[in-house]
Amino acid sequence: MAKDVLCEVKNCHYWAEGNRCSAEAIYVVSHTGTEASNSGETDCKTFVPNDEL
Repeated sequence: MAKDVLCEVKNCHYWAEGNRCSAEAIYVVSHTGTEASNSGETDCKTFVPNDEL
């Protein structure tokens, strides 16, 4: 498992100082089914905007 998860999306509820992700789990999906060819074909479903909580 990854020791650190970095995130530069500062309006995410889970964003923490130092561009760290404070979520307990990360959920990433592919736009094209169960496989992706590059990072542009993926999305982080863990993202929650700060103003929604």
